[in-house]
Amino acid sequence: MAEGGEEDLPRDAKIVKTLLKSMGVDDYEPRVVHQFLELWYRYVVDVLTDAQVYSEHAGKASIDSDDIKLAIQSKVNFSFSQPPPREVLLELARNRNKIPLPKSIAGPGVPLPPDQDTLINPNYQLAIAKKQISQPEETEEDEESTDPNPGPSQNPSLPHEKVDVPQGTPQRVSFPLGAKRPR
Repeated sequence: MAEGGEEDLPRDAKIVKTLLKSMGVDDYEPRVVHQFLELWYRYVVDVLTDAQVYSEHAGKASIDSDDIKLAIQSKVNFSFSQPPPREVLLELARNRNKIPLPKSIAGPGVPLPPDQDTLINPNYQLAIAKKQISQPEETEEDEESTDPNPGPSQNPSLPHEKVDVPQGTPQRVSFPLGAKRPR
């Protein structure tokens, strides 16, 4: 706390210092006084502004003590909340304490919540894209014939039934290796 310049302080700052001293606060930074003054001025301006609105609403020419009391009361009602009475809190505690705590199944180590309730549980699913089935290519057949889709008269050994296979359904395809087809 800076003691120098006590005479240069405004009257309101001296009042704040006196209030701090009366509450037993001896060691504080000098800017605490300025912060209290700012809070004090802002509060007074808000109360007087509200009192002026109440006075104008009542049709009065000037602000009187009733307007100021009403402004302070409305500020207290909207800014600060009163705790419930002790009897109400005791009754709530009695009702809550009637319900016994669940039995603890203590195992070795620290009891942890279920996996679905923890933050380390994976919370995603992998969606594997299904590949579209491509038609198998036969290079020998393409070299021998000019028509990529031979009709029944050209190659009777191939079945020409059209089978509709839904897209994305896995299908096993096998070709004999090394065996040549008759021409």
